[in-house]
Amino acid sequence: MIADIRALLARHLPGHEIHSIVRLGEGLDNVVYEIDGELIVRGARVADGDETRRETALLAAVRAISPLPVPEVVFSDPEAAVIAYRKLPGRPVNLHPLPDPMRLAEPLGAFLSALHAAPADGLRELAPPDLYPAPTLLQDAGQNYRDVEEHVPEEQRPLVEAFLRAAVPADTAVLRFCHNDLGAEHLLADPETGLLTGVLDWTDAAFTDPAHDFARVYRDFGPEVFEATAAHYDGGLGEDDRARVRFYARCALIEDLAYGLSTGPRHYADAALANLVRTFS
Repeated sequence: MIADIRALLARHLPGHEIHSIVRLGEGLDNVVYEIDGELIVRGARVADGDETRRETALLAAVRAISPLPVPEVVFSDPEAAVIAYRKLPGRPVNLHPLPDPMRLAEPLGAFLSALHAAPADGLRELAPPDLYPAPTLLQDAGQNYRDVEEHVPEEQRPLVEAFLRAAVPADTAVLRFCHNDLGAEHLLADPETGLLTGVLDWTDAAFTDPAHDFARVYRDFGPEVFEATAAHYDGGLGEDDRARVRFYARCALIEDLAYGLSTGPRHYADAALANLVRTFS
């Protein structure tokens, strides 16, 4: 892959002298490298030129509406399924916890207000609908839990099992443009000041229930940060919305636990276990 990156840079940035290539990590869909501490190159595991074109156009559209920085594409190569963008300042919040996560609430509230109010015209061609029904999500969560149950402390299992037996909330008919995977791993911040410096990974962006975006905030930062974020949100959240936020947060935590204990980095599982009680209480 490193040889491929050198060839891509030579083709798209002729004359650019490469001093270092560092593999930053990987997810289910992509592998990410850092070039000379200033350029991020992300390659898809499965080459899909149309998907690369779509996401390149999507990032340009999001930059026009987001009050927080998002990646600025330097070049994309649909044939290689690669996107390169300038490295944003800050560090991933999941790996560099903030001393006062409550400072995230106001900028996240403003960010989600702008995102969810974005007009559908133009964006619908770039962000597909995500209509995964709640009963199916719960079914998936149950299967994931059965796979990892032995790793959950025995005294915490009743919390999860009660959730899996409970009725699911009603789906909403209101769909908005959403990041749709707004976890701590996709938020960049200055570890010392706590200021948000960027939002990464728009691969899953979709028109879906806005509660999905709040759910990751609830899961990763807790109910208090979620409520403070909601207080800065222009759209307003009712009790039905909050019920869906809690439901999605719990499904997402179980999913992260299973991912971190199987094919994903272990820190996903560690974070899920650390946040389990407050997320399911």
